[in-house]
Amino acid sequence: MGCRGGVRLPLVTRLCFVVLLCASCLCSLSHGKRTPPPRPAVKPPPPPSPSQVPAPAPAYPALPVRAVCLGGWLVTEGWILPPLFDGIPNKDLLDGTQVQFKSALRKTYITADQGGGGGVVANRTQASDWETFKLWRINETTFNFRTPGGQFMGIGASDGIIVATATAPALPETFQIVRCPFDKNRVRIKAANGYFVQAIATGEVIADYGEPTRWSDWDASVFLMTKVGQQLQGEYQLCNGYGTDKAASVLRDHWNTYIVEDDFKFIASSGLTAVRIPVGWWIASDPNPPAPYVGGSLQALDNAFKWAEKYKLGVIIDLHAAPGSQNPWEHSSSRDGAQEWGKTDANIAQTVQVIEFLASRYATSPSLFAVELLNEPLAPRAALDSLARYYRAGYDAVRRHSPAAYVVMSNRLSSGNSTELLPFAGGLQGAVIDVHYCTVFNSAFSNFTVQQNIDFVRTNFSGELAAVTTQNGPLTFVGEWVAEWKVPNATKEEYQKYAAAQMGVYGLATFGWSYWTVKNTNNNWDLEWMVKNGYISLKG
Repeated sequence: MGCRGGVRLPLVTRLCFVVLLCASCLCSLSHGKRTPPPRPAVKPPPPPSPSQVPAPAPAYPALPVRAVCLGGWLVTEGWILPPLFDGIPNKDLLDGTQVQFKSALRKTYITADQGGGGGVVANRTQASDWETFKLWRINETTFNFRTPGGQFMGIGASDGIIVATATAPALPETFQIVRCPFDKNRVRIKAANGYFVQAIATGEVIADYGEPTRWSDWDASVFLMTKVGQQLQGEYQLCNGYGTDKAASVLRDHWNTYIVEDDFKFIASSGLTAVRIPVGWWIASDPNPPAPYVGGSLQALDNAFKWAEKYKLGVIIDLHAAPGSQNPWEHSSSRDGAQEWGKTDANIAQTVQVIEFLASRYATSPSLFAVELLNEPLAPRAALDSLARYYRAGYDAVRRHSPAAYVVMSNRLSSGNSTELLPFAGGLQGAVIDVHYCTVFNSAFSNFTVQQNIDFVRTNFSGELAAVTTQNGPLTFVGEWVAEWKVPNATKEEYQKYAAAQMGVYGLATFGWSYWTVKNTNNNWDLEWMVKNGYISLKG
């Protein structure tokens, strides 16, 4: 999602493009009775390319749409519903958790020298990047430690010396974290050779300590563990944290209860016309997705289409999490914040197969309104040329199955050029630019008054939206917005004014808008709560 919980990105505009195609018309030729003289054979003109043929509009809804995102349902985002993680043992040590280890005796930190690729020492009294490791969780007590450079800490060739040279973890890179019974951040680290790690006087780190401990500062194998940064709580962390069997039970209960038919009934009766449903790439392998993911979300998506058809709602399928992760955040299901999507042709081809699966499965549903090929690819690691190749292939995949569904393409976050895909979009019928607006996590708005926030929407956001809404150009779509801000102790009336100002501006988007999200433990992010409690009116 664009408006994330926790640390906030700088304000970013995203581009998403939508494409329409329709069947061409055929003309018949009449002939006289007299046979004409023979003519040289003429090669018929080539058929028009898909991007040149206008498409029929989907059965419903009409443009512009007023939609809501079903965030936190089929792609986990822990900040939306924190209780999902409550049953995970050692839930503060999930995949991607960043940890630092300080020797209780030496007062120095375990360090991957040069950030990884060589030795491991304990000779620094201050912690920074080289002293920070990302956890890869094997079970509730056993982990791999990944360095900033991407290598894994492990036992070297001899004598238990610890190094960080492996590019993929194996048994020598496996460690158990043993926590003190009365202080969970006082730990010992047991290596695969059966010995505990210690920092010795020379600065080396070695797994050769076998004595029992009383957890005192005089024990060389005792370390003080500090967790830093924002913890990821996505689908990967949930599934790997619980383990396959328990995760399947937790998620199936969540899928069956978090969003139900009555929610679709409420959405339709409230004046909304569409839903945007985030999905993860593993849904294409349901019911047996690769570890650690579990099956079952496909049935939930099938149900969503049935309910959408019943209540005449359009569905925008949104590929929120791509294989390899297109950004480093939990909503892309990144294991540890690494961003590897689009690095290889095989990765792009795998992503296209996911789109092909979704398009083919729902092509005959009158509720299939749009397919969003990728949510929030982040520059510069998501290269523009790779993204363009994928978008063209993904577009073609949708068109093989549906001539009517829109095809949405998101611009790269942080590219510095919000129009970089406009030339590409201009060559496709019915392109839509998707921009997301959110101020709540941007520190620049910390001291804004109520009126200053409203004025910013009516001037800056309005101007930006106008800039991408060009004559005869792509349609525009505010794909994510929320009536939340950094104004402390705001009144209900002030929230009402802020929401109304946003809907007034975003209502000018030619494709429509979508609120993030329909349900949330944070009330102002929860559109259902906002409507039922009179903070937002959708009837006008």
